[in-house]
Amino acid sequence: MTTDNKNFVVEGNLADNERLKGQSNFLRGTIAEDLNDDLTGAFVGDNFQLIRFHGMYQQDDRDIRAERAKQKLEPLQNVMLRARLPGGIITTQQWLAIDKFAEEKSIYGSIRLTTRQTFQFHGVLKPNVKPMHQMLNQVGVDSIATAGDVNRNVLCTSNPVESEVHQEAYEWAKKISEHLLPKTRAYAEIWLDGEKTETTDHEPILGNNYLPRKFKTTVVIPPQNDVDVHANDLNFVAIAENGKLVGFNVLVGGGLAMTHGDTSTFPRKADDFGYISLEHTLAVAAAVVTTQRDWGNRVNRKNAKTKYTLERVGVENFKAEVEKRAGVVFAKSKPFEFTSRGDRIGWVEGVDGKHHLTLFIENGRILDYPGKTLKTGCAEIAKIHTGDFRLTANQNLIVAGVTTEQKAQIEHLAREHGLMSDDVSLQRKDSMACVSLPTCPLAMAEAERYLPDAVTQIEEILAKHGMPDESIIYRVTGCPNGCGRAMLAEVGLVGKGPGKYNFHLGGDRQGTRIPRMYRENIDEKEIMSELDDLIGRWSKERNAGEAFGDFLIRAEVVKPVINSAKDFYDDPSYSI
Repeated sequence: MTTDNKNFVVEGNLADNERLKGQSNFLRGTIAEDLNDDLTGAFVGDNFQLIRFHGMYQQDDRDIRAERAKQKLEPLQNVMLRARLPGGIITTQQWLAIDKFAEEKSIYGSIRLTTRQTFQFHGVLKPNVKPMHQMLNQVGVDSIATAGDVNRNVLCTSNPVESEVHQEAYEWAKKISEHLLPKTRAYAEIWLDGEKTETTDHEPILGNNYLPRKFKTTVVIPPQNDVDVHANDLNFVAIAENGKLVGFNVLVGGGLAMTHGDTSTFPRKADDFGYISLEHTLAVAAAVVTTQRDWGNRVNRKNAKTKYTLERVGVENFKAEVEKRAGVVFAKSKPFEFTSRGDRIGWVEGVDGKHHLTLFIENGRILDYPGKTLKTGCAEIAKIHTGDFRLTANQNLIVAGVTTEQKAQIEHLAREHGLMSDDVSLQRKDSMACVSLPTCPLAMAEAERYLPDAVTQIEEILAKHGMPDESIIYRVTGCPNGCGRAMLAEVGLVGKGPGKYNFHLGGDRQGTRIPRMYRENIDEKEIMSELDDLIGRWSKERNAGEAFGDFLIRAEVVKPVINSAKDFYDDPSYSI
């Protein structure tokens, strides 16, 4: 750790994760031995945590856990893999490869597009884990550092329309991802049979014990905030002049996860550190990561993320340390504005004359359903498409770079397989959920499986109040860890128990305001009753064009969250 500013280092007994990282031999552990143990489908001991650094979480199907226990069987242990896909761009050849693996080697047969702008395999049994990594490697994909205490998949605004600026921003997303990756050879040795080329490992940025907690980075192109910058530790806001990328504003310290009942945890917006020119990007990225590495809380993991470090040491102290380490002085931030964050569903034409089709994928779950063969349709498009696919941070899929000659054929395939429909409401497009049950071990309530019916009910409420063409940013997470980004929604539900949620209100459409808890631990019926009343008021009392979240603040239904570290848990002021 740095010898300066010792007062900023948290003293005390280290969390056990620090022990297991330190004893892991640079993330190797005994994972290779576990692979050969066919007495259990699980990874045991420290390996349960260490496989996360290799992009996997151990899960089981909670729907059948009790039945298997009755049969004296262990839970149906399997892994979820999250790929590393900076900026979400994937070739059609890579898509066909992951489609084939999902079909043949996963329990559920689906491809899941995630809020981290990548895809996940769910339900991969232990015998198929190493072949999965080898298949991905063969097509140029890996999963290193998509989970665990490292910098994870780097997001980039999905904007193929302004192709030159987007391409430059995407290239920086890739460079940042590579620069901050773990250097250990453990991934290649365990999964790819790669021979070790060095006698020792060296982690110049992440350190021997890696980071205190997970770390998330984005590159965002205003006015789109599709990556939700305030959900992330480090954000590079693209500044363009005359159609060329010239530099970035740097935002640090966002994050949405919290813990029920622990008021020392809270969602937090990122702070604007200032502007840098392009040549300083990698140095600043490394400086933010190493400052968090050295000053982050390694005693209490619940307070270990960058947002808590900023609150504890002070934003100006953290910023000064970043400037010192990077050899850069932040300039005053350049003006920028976020006006939206949803994906532009349907066709748009880029400045290069290419066409781009954004397909709405509810919950990001690509699977064949009766009368709606989404997975087959994506594969059929991939077989003929001469451009690429782009995954969005809103769980949708862009067929990018379509030629004029292919446009009609691709639209025909999309409609034939239920990937494109004129009947999808704005409300459905503006709604999102995390995976939750049955696979996520942290889930307390339904999210993905609850969302479709919940959206239908909201559609009916909007229509009832004469607002069928309006929408609300509505998000559901099955637990308080924030994967569905509910803490940046106009209406955010956070799972508390089976069928019960904390009900948050008052975020904005741009993703720049955190919603406040309005009702605690209420069921689905109560939620819809509350929404019925509030949407009724909105329809009658709103100003012209006023969004739902903004109305709730103006009408003093909830107070705005100004500083979440200080007032997020204030008692809400009700006026109804």
